Amino acid sequence: MLLTRTTLYSASLCALSLALMAPAHAQQGSATTSDDDFHTEKEIVVTAPYVERLDILSGTSALSGEDLAAETQGQIGDMLTNIPGVSATSFSPGASRPVLRGFQGNRVAVLTDGIGNIDASNTSADHAVTIDALTTERIEVLRGPAVLLFGGQAVGGAVNVIDKRIPRAVPSEPIHIDALLGYSTVSKEYSGGASVDVPLSDRFVAHVDGSYRKSKDLRIGGFLLSPELRAEALDVAADETALGNVAEAANARDWAEFRGRLPNSGVETWTFGAGGAFIDDGGSLGVSFNIYDTVYGIPERPEFTEPVGGEVSIDLRQYRFDLRGEVELGEGFLDKARIRAGYADYTHKELEGPDVGTTFFSKAIEARFELTQNEQGGWRGASGLQFQTRDFEAIGDEAFLPPTRTNQLGLFTLQEFSIGNLDTEVALRFDHANLEAQPLGITRKFNNLSAAFGIGYNIGDLKIGANISRTGRAPSVEELFSDGPHVATQSFEVGDPTLRSERSWNGELYARYDSTRFDFTTTVYTNRFSNFIYENDTGNIVDDLPEFVYLQRKANVWGVEAEASAQLGHAAGFDVVVDGVADYTRATIKGDGPAPRIPPLRLQGGLELQSGALDLRGEVEWTDSQTRTASFENPTDGFMMVNASVTWRPFGRDKNISLIAAANNIFDVEARRAASFTKDFVALAGRDFKLTARFSF
Repeated sequence: MLLTRTTLYSASLCALSLALMAPAHAQQGSATTSDDDFHTEKEIVVTAPYVERLDILSGTSALSGEDLAAETQGQIGDMLTNIPGVSATSFSPGASRPVLRGFQGNRVAVLTDGIGNIDASNTSADHAVTIDALTTERIEVLRGPAVLLFGGQAVGGAVNVIDKRIPRAVPSEPIHIDALLGYSTVSKEYSGGASVDVPLSDRFVAHVDGSYRKSKDLRIGGFLLSPELRAEALDVAADETALGNVAEAANARDWAEFRGRLPNSGVETWTFGAGGAFIDDGGSLGVSFNIYDTVYGIPERPEFTEPVGGEVSIDLRQYRFDLRGEVELGEGFLDKARIRAGYADYTHKELEGPDVGTTFFSKAIEARFELTQNEQGGWRGASGLQFQTRDFEAIGDEAFLPPTRTNQLGLFTLQEFSIGNLDTEVALRFDHANLEAQPLGITRKFNNLSAAFGIGYNIGDLKIGANISRTGRAPSVEELFSDGPHVATQSFEVGDPTLRSERSWNGELYARYDSTRFDFTTTVYTNRFSNFIYENDTGNIVDDLPEFVYLQRKANVWGVEAEASAQLGHAAGFDVVVDGVADYTRATIKGDGPAPRIPPLRLQGGLELQSGALDLRGEVEWTDSQTRTASFENPTDGFMMVNASVTWRPFGRDKNISLIAAANNIFDVEARRAASFTKDFVALAGRDFKLTARFSF
């Protein structure tokens, strides 16, 4: 690229400044609801773009508007943990990916407007998700048969992020601005993001956005190390003292007693994006370009005889181009033809102090074409094809992967039938994957057929139903070809080039009730794998690093998730609302015991007072300890967090201006995420006071 980092950084700040100054020149339109940022009468379609008109049987969970602003974090994984069945990898403040029903990595699809995020976050827990939460419009968690539209590998589900870079509507005002500003005390983080949409005519609209976020080391509520590692550090201190190694013994004691801060956990991220679209009654066509740039520290796996600290960090940048288009096909059998495509050039460097240890390069393109059907007597659906090609290379003394090329092709259909109170869905998908490691002379080809069937029955406000699916997932290049030290994860990873496709039977039963004053959703699910691929800690030390080997065994997973809310009444000008969330997952690998890094039982309850101008909320989250652990995996202590927030709308609920003040982890408890690869030496945030301002003009 000819543009320097300084030039790109300046462009991002210019875009942000423009967005913040522009309200002085804008005309205020009439907003519809507080969650609708665009002042336009045209509905903004956001729900899973390729199935937006289908009644997805197992439903979606979504964050948008004020709810999204209140949950905004540096990484998408940490934003979704209040949704039932969702946890996070929480590798570090700079890298966290969603965990759905205990599944992570390649078993969870993270999408941007219906296609892959085209980064490397699914390949390793230390890789950041290249999604800018500050300019995101909506985030959805999708489960059930419709997930097959996005890939047979997503047995846990899909997270679809709707951004604003390719406009979906022409604003009714001369210029439209959205902005989000925030400050958090727990890491002294300040952040700002803004986007501007300008109608160039009644059919053309241009878009520009930018964001910046910077944080220092995270403050934590207790000790840096888990109880097991603290005990180990004290044992090392005693041994070194007996040997007369005074400095080494002091270092080990420092590790054991270190508390209150997560060293080397600062993050600096900036983004810049621009796009435009032609929007007409007969269809639309839009393009966009964006840059995501971040540098973040990787907390150090303890070396007890060395000083507390860390020098490993990741310097990551992604350039991305996107295209989205659709054409209305009339009132016959077919409704619309859609195309969605993206290209990304991704690079990240794993730094050891100022020195580059390993550099990862990834260039990939993903595209999908889809035809949707008009409803014909209760029957409607969508069918299409999807392909991706990716070149991946790691260069450096500690490159643990050979250069690889991956080509994937998928064909899919989802059909929905409604007869009276009965709804059914049928989904089919065929995937072909070709994975080649050129230096090794190895090429693996995989063909997988996946199918799903869902049925739901409506009884007034209650809907009950069941989904069953058979899915197949090809192994990833990391699972097949890894062989060497991975500095950022601080592990020695060993793949298996003979791995077979991972296949599973999956089922769920659900009940959903939705009325004016009360609603609830309960789901029980199970997954049975014939050849589950997992990363096993062997207990061996190779090149001073713990060894992790990819294995394949039978596995069983089951769990339950539930959420409910009720409006209790009206008092002192406020609606009184209570809500709750519960989830639990249990996973067992045949012949090897509990699966690693599975979230434990969690219960969460909240009380909220709501009015047009002011909302007051308090909530308690209780997370059980996790003692069902894999070999050489330490248990995780339980914890209880208390949070509170106030949302003020100075001009009322109908105007898109709100200020949110939140106090999280009020009692400053020590907490760790059981699903995290780094849970023994990376704790969650301590007491935090957070201010967020959301504007839309």
